Amino acid sequence: MIDLRSDTVTKPTEAMRQAAYEAEVGDDVYEEDPTVNKLEERAAEMLGKEAALFVTSGTQGNQIAILTHCKPGDEVILEQDAHLFVYEGAAMSALAGVQPRTIKGERGAMSPADVADAIRGEDIHFPETGLICLENTHNKAGGAVLPLENMKTIAQIAREHHVPIHLDGARLFNAAAATGISVDRYAALTDTVQFCLSKGLGAPVGSIIAGSADFIKRARKWRKRLGGGLRQSGIVAAPGLVALNEMTERLVEDHQHAEKLAAGLTELDGLTVENEVETNIILVNTKQAGYTAEQFLEALKAEGILAVPFGTHTVRFVTNYHITKEDIESVLTKVNQLVK
Repeated sequence: MIDLRSDTVTKPTEAMRQAAYEAEVGDDVYEEDPTVNKLEERAAEMLGKEAALFVTSGTQGNQIAILTHCKPGDEVILEQDAHLFVYEGAAMSALAGVQPRTIKGERGAMSPADVADAIRGEDIHFPETGLICLENTHNKAGGAVLPLENMKTIAQIAREHHVPIHLDGARLFNAAAATGISVDRYAALTDTVQFCLSKGLGAPVGSIIAGSADFIKRARKWRKRLGGGLRQSGIVAAPGLVALNEMTERLVEDHQHAEKLAAGLTELDGLTVENEVETNIILVNTKQAGYTAEQFLEALKAEGILAVPFGTHTVRFVTNYHITKEDIESVLTKVNQLVK
């Protein structure tokens, strides 16, 4: 199978497996796992933050950030198709007792004016604005990169209103690879940031939250409350170190493969690429080809290709480090047979 469902389907590299085998470990709940400590220090350094925390997943990282920033009854401002709102099981409401206030964005980017308007004033009837959340790259917008200037303007508004900003940077290294803007420049515009080791970077498990030392100290307690104290977790942190040291630069290759796939699909009758392909995600509309998304996916599967539905007539393809140039050519050949 050529698996284009997600960049989470990758298998760890041989270097990651070897690092896991050789990892020096200790009890991380006591902060005594040297490999976890190294990973957290490396991540904090790369993001330009004081401290970092290794967590089990991007969702756990985002929710720990909300729990640490907010109190029950607060309101969180975020884009209407944000991963935090669409794909995390209403966790911010279920766990933190906060309500989302969504704003329609343009390719995942909220208008700064809309953000300013959404910040609550002093009124007994209103919740308090506890947090602004940004997403870079934006999953539902097809891996769109949030422009740095957009982030800068929203950051200024947040500072003026004394509201913190959290960045869901699950694929932040893809944004850096696409723009040449370093991850620490993006992270500098937010109080906290989460990124995934297990998406494009290829590690088998885990994410990072980073922020001030005080924030991470409080976040560590929330991680414990959520059952995230993993004891000798250096075994899974070691591949994360390999990911940070060896896998960030090669994301450009995934983007090139995505561009090639998008260009080829655009030329096929009945298929429309819906997004501007900046990173490793392609959204393809199948309606004019006479397929629903589910029908198209079944036809693809029969040809040895896996993808996922992203709407009634929209299919998502995601390139990753297992996908080769030859795989892209094979996909285009087989899809051409399905639609001609």
